[in-house]
Amino acid sequence: MLSYQHLYHAGNLADVHKHALLAWMLDYLTQKDKPLTYLESHAGRGLYDLAAPEALKTGEAAQGIARLETRLPPDHPYRRVLDAVRADHGQDAYPGSPLIAARLLRATDSVHLAEKHPQEHAALAEAMMPYPVRVHKADGLTKVLELTPPNPRRGMLLVDPSFESPAEYEAIPRFLGQVARKWNVGVLALWYPLLREPRHGGMLAALEAAHPEALRHEIRFPPAREGHRMTGSGLFVINPPWGLSGEAARVSAIFA
Repeated sequence: MLSYQHLYHAGNLADVHKHALLAWMLDYLTQKDKPLTYLESHAGRGLYDLAAPEALKTGEAAQGIARLETRLPPDHPYRRVLDAVRADHGQDAYPGSPLIAARLLRATDSVHLAEKHPQEHAALAEAMMPYPVRVHKADGLTKVLELTPPNPRRGMLLVDPSFESPAEYEAIPRFLGQVARKWNVGVLALWYPLLREPRHGGMLAALEAAHPEALRHEIRFPPAREGHRMTGSGLFVINPPWGLSGEAARVSAIFA
């Protein structure tokens, strides 16, 4: 979908869930000297201004990162990235997943970011200029399939669709199955929203049947405002890094 812009939702409760676990996984993967590949299918703009009218309109960041940040340990990789990005861009700056990856990965790692929304892609390209990454203006699922198996083979994929279209729920299990067959050593992470209507049920049933060893982690929270449909956030990780289940439990605790 070309209508979705994450600036309205940056720093919300789902972002805290997703980005805390993403940062932990990347930090864990970089503890080995071997280089890795990071792929992202729906990158967004990479850097967000939480003082922008769009962000202030929803108030989701105030309920999310502004409220929960201090519950994370000061040395958590997510907190480290937040501090570094604010030092460079100001206190209202918020890093999306591409910038979290760029900050945590090394010069020896390979990073590919896909974004097809023209406005978001232009902002992403600008935000990523200081970093040795590849930014692709392309359909993310198609680009990921083109790039897998990547070189280096060790690494991670983040799939983070807007899920505005019911077709995305149907496409994701087939897509991840294809990627897993081509890249059987990759850490494959899918973020999905928990909505009032259980749209994710069929998708997750298919994923769990195909990938029984995957980790599924969900958190629940009240709607951001009256009429808001999202009531939680989920992460489904194929080939989860060792220790991720324990970190997921710690992240759950900050929402309690």
